[in-house]
Amino acid sequence: MKVSFLNGGFFDRLETLSLHLRRELTGYYGGKHPIRQYGQTIEFADYRNYELGDDIRRIDWNLYARLRKYFLKLYTDERQMHVRIFLDCSASMGIDPQKADYALGFAAALGFLAVQNNDKVSFHFLKNGIAVDPFGLIVGKNAFFGAVGEFERITFGGEADFAENIPKIPDEGTNDGLSALISDFLNENDWQKALDYLVFKKRQTLVCQILGGEDLRPSYSGRLELVDSEGYGPGDARNLNLRVGRPMLDRYGQEIAAYIQEIGGICASKGAAFLSAGTDLPIERALFGGLTRCGLIV
Repeated sequence: MKVSFLNGGFFDRLETLSLHLRRELTGYYGGKHPIRQYGQTIEFADYRNYELGDDIRRIDWNLYARLRKYFLKLYTDERQMHVRIFLDCSASMGIDPQKADYALGFAAALGFLAVQNNDKVSFHFLKNGIAVDPFGLIVGKNAFFGAVGEFERITFGGEADFAENIPKIPDEGTNDGLSALISDFLNENDWQKALDYLVFKKRQTLVCQILGGEDLRPSYSGRLELVDSEGYGPGDARNLNLRVGRPMLDRYGQEIAAYIQEIGGICASKGAAFLSAGTDLPIERALFGGLTRCGLIV
């Protein structure tokens, strides 16, 4: 699948941004996320009284010369986080090529913001009832662009089951970074259970809903058979035979708006960030505006 958003200009526009976490991390050393604990960076934070056994190399001798008391210089600590991106690659996401490209663009943008911040990133593609991790742990821009170069090979099909697959991801760390769920959330799978699991693991969570033009404003009318793209074809119990007219389309518009609001309310109640974007909105505006409103980029 050709990914139209992934080009040099797209990533150049992300260069000035960085991911921001709202909570403390217990991840690895060597990142760029400051925490309230003191560590070994070069950025001064505070003083404290010298105690027996402290490293005398950290004594501020200039302060001793003025006050005749020993004080240690304290420096900020910074941690590296792990950004895990879970992308719905089900049939409903792939039936509209623009929606599929848009979702892959969102995933790539989050991954780029991670690696340019010296963070680790992993991509998990959910389809056909399983989660696929083709690239493993990615560290650094060279490895990242090597992975993104393979995005055009990503295929879509079957169903995506967040609740079943996310708890099975090896080394799903606790309080060590960000997890992003990217989907249209137009399925019967209980994604809320996956969100509950991530909240339990104390991971900051971002829920990204990507909707195509037909998801928001269906263009068809008349007597139709609507076939579930993730079902079993003609004869599936989830298919519908109905007559579509203006009143039904108006009601659908109200229902989809209410559903988007419902997802936002669920996320807010669990402390997760939420953004919903339609593919008619330029992806840069969706990313910059949505992530800024969520407080996830600075």
